[in-house]
Amino acid sequence: MRALLAFALLAGFYVLVGAVVATAVVLDVLLIIDFHANLLRGAIVLTLAAAALLQALWMVSRRRGGEQPGVVVGREHEPVLWQTVEDLARRVRTAAPDEIRLVPEVNAAVGEDTRLLGLVATRRRMYIGLPLLQTLTVDEMRAVLGHELGHYSGAHTRMGAPVYRGRVSLIATVQNLGKHPFIQRIFALYAKLYLRISQAVSRKQELEADEFAVQIGGRQAMAQALRKIHYTATAWDLYTEAYLSMTGAGGYRPSTVFGGFHSMLNDTARQEELVRLGERPEETSPYDSHPSLADRLAAIELLPEPEHVPDPRSALTLLQDANVAAQAVEESMWTPQALMSLRPASWEELVAEGVYSVRNAHALRDLAVAGQRVMGASKPYLDAAFEAIARGAQGELEQRLRELGWGPATEPVLAKVLGQALEAVLIKHGQARWQLSWSGPARLVYDDGEEVALAEYAVQVATGPAAVTGLREWLGDLGVRHDYVPAEAEPAQQQAAV
Repeated sequence: MRALLAFALLAGFYVLVGAVVATAVVLDVLLIIDFHANLLRGAIVLTLAAAALLQALWMVSRRRGGEQPGVVVGREHEPVLWQTVEDLARRVRTAAPDEIRLVPEVNAAVGEDTRLLGLVATRRRMYIGLPLLQTLTVDEMRAVLGHELGHYSGAHTRMGAPVYRGRVSLIATVQNLGKHPFIQRIFALYAKLYLRISQAVSRKQELEADEFAVQIGGRQAMAQALRKIHYTATAWDLYTEAYLSMTGAGGYRPSTVFGGFHSMLNDTARQEELVRLGERPEETSPYDSHPSLADRLAAIELLPEPEHVPDPRSALTLLQDANVAAQAVEESMWTPQALMSLRPASWEELVAEGVYSVRNAHALRDLAVAGQRVMGASKPYLDAAFEAIARGAQGELEQRLRELGWGPATEPVLAKVLGQALEAVLIKHGQARWQLSWSGPARLVYDDGEEVALAEYAVQVATGPAAVTGLREWLGDLGVRHDYVPAEAEPAQQQAAV
């Protein structure tokens, strides 16, 4: 009934659009036949709103799905994976997908290309996330694949095509009505009602698909798979934000994406952190497409336990060569330009160069350039900034740094920039290096492993001109010449001269 109601609401949406357009046309015709000034304003507003509605629908109708993610794997490439999927498809009494794609996501999904409002399916695709294959057992992976094939068996994907299309159309329509607040409010309320009902249908479908998963893998395998997916998704988000985000810094990209993810997953400290993150209460909403993990686990416990032979091997055994598959999926993550312009590097090298590029390079360059501008030096000598501090010109130096983009006038920035610049000097002169840590942020350490801590010293120098003498002596002992010009500052100097 909910599915029928969702379709009815989708049809009602187009009826509502037609009503607005028809009313606008009627008003325009009436004005042409018998002009009335009091109708003019309403006709203009309604005509513009109708035009915005038609524009939104036209844009959505011309939108294409775009390039599919991941890497297609044929039967000749992955015979075991294909045989597994086809065997499971027979068990849930549905046709196997026409295409299997390995994707760089913590997810498994199915989709269909359809015609005639989803009544006719033309091509089926299955998407399998490589991180899932890294973390699940064969038993658990079979349960997950059974869940996805259950969507086919229940015709969920076919019904999902027009429902999703309607969702996109509604959202685009509401966004396009920004200049017509009254009509936008009407369509926004309609969109909320449609989303609540269609997402309720989606949640019901997920529970139905879980039943197929349990029939294939058993309650324990599916429940454990759901817990692992929840844990792995949290880990992947953290990995993407803390590590993959460094891609491009210093002109590097990781030579092994999934190898790094595996290393982080096996770090004891990270495991404890991820467990804590996974134990946080889930936030639920009537607009969620999936039931909460707790609801799904509770529903699974009520299902009958089938007879099956456990298979605790890693799901990677379903692949012909896991390393080759991982490399292919990793290459699909980068654009052709990134593959050509970014040099692959180990995670140790990427962190060392990437963190320096993000944290230290700009600070070293800008401190030297700011010192040059304050002291009127011929080149961006780093020592010119120290001389400005020694002469009590910290305020002017701060102002020059702000002109270079270092924070608003309400925040002191000199000590921060100075500390990061001194770190850069240590790195450039081979005294320290950013060290990879899968447990937390990268650490700047000396050759003997001791952590570099310059924040307090930088504050002392920035606020006390007398400390500059000691700073120069320390840098001299490290081999830093008084006429040292950071290589990073040379392009800035040349640009300023032009």
